[in-house]
Amino acid sequence: MTSPSEPRPLSVGSPAALLAVVPHLLGFVPDNSLVIIAAGAPHGRIHMTFRFDLPDPPDPDATADIAVHAKAILNRPELTMIVVIGYGPGPLVTPLADAIRQTVAGTGLEVRDVLRVHDSRYWSYLCSNPSCCPADGMPFDTTAHPAAAAMAASGHEVLADRDALAATIAPVTGPAAEAMQRETQRAERIAAKLIATITDNCPARGRPAVERGLKAMQAAITTYRDGGSIELSGQFAWLAVALTSLRVRDDAWARMDPDHHDAHLRLWTDLTRRAQPGYIAAPASLLAFTAWQGGNGALANIALDRALTDDTGYSMAQLLRDVIDAGTPPSMARLPMTPEEVAASYGDIADESTLGETDPHGPDAGDSAADSST
Repeated sequence: MTSPSEPRPLSVGSPAALLAVVPHLLGFVPDNSLVIIAAGAPHGRIHMTFRFDLPDPPDPDATADIAVHAKAILNRPELTMIVVIGYGPGPLVTPLADAIRQTVAGTGLEVRDVLRVHDSRYWSYLCSNPSCCPADGMPFDTTAHPAAAAMAASGHEVLADRDALAATIAPVTGPAAEAMQRETQRAERIAAKLIATITDNCPARGRPAVERGLKAMQAAITTYRDGGSIELSGQFAWLAVALTSLRVRDDAWARMDPDHHDAHLRLWTDLTRRAQPGYIAAPASLLAFTAWQGGNGALANIALDRALTDDTGYSMAQLLRDVIDAGTPPSMARLPMTPEEVAASYGDIADESTLGETDPHGPDAGDSAADSST
């Protein structure tokens, strides 16, 4: 199994070893969940790990829908085998585990194992050998396993649960939130004044608000890549307001070089936490793209939840939600355009992409730069 932060493969040769790495693959310890790990060439490499909530109480229709969705995600030529792991009591796990097995039957996928985990024990639905699969379950400790230590050493952090992961990008509170409210209002006033200075003789590329937003965004990216960070609420507020320009957002998107993944993740996390209502969708979507790019689908989905709560119609977030829900691997999170190509794509109509205004290219054209990534 490999990832951008883990150049050396890790061999997982037992149920206990696999269970030890699952929290590291997800970023948190799953509970009341069904996790599917899919592998294939070369050498049984893990290509994807995804999770569903267990229907509680059991619901045949919801179970069937999840199984069909899982089958669609697994419909990839590179996949040859899966392991299904249910986390929770038998009455919740068994219906969904059975449905997954039945749905993928005949697809050519080998179901290597179907496990259930509960109270620090695991059971196999496919093994009846009491020496390795006793009736009362096999005790295990994920934190003590060497595979978990190897994953932790490679930088795969594990949080207590999905709520703990969501808390890492939750809105700031207290004095920090109050400062952001004041500075966002100030940034709005500055943007309005800059927009008001535009005249008929002002060149399209010289619109002051957009130009200033581009410079601020590019400077922020450079700061974080150099290991620094932004401390002033006023800077965060201006970036959040600037990103309402699709021209600014698409320029930032085009600069998400995966070689600087960790720096970009810090930047978008900091900004998503501080952005005020009405300004969250853009940085949260960029955070989602960066998280997906790094293989952190759970964080990507949580960021998309924040983006779509802020703006239910935000097309970049909707696009990423569709792509990630389809199980598209992080290797497909390619940069849609270069910054130069983004600039050229706006051309003479860049003067219509000013702060706070709607997409000048049409309902979906502001996200056209991302179309090729799907």
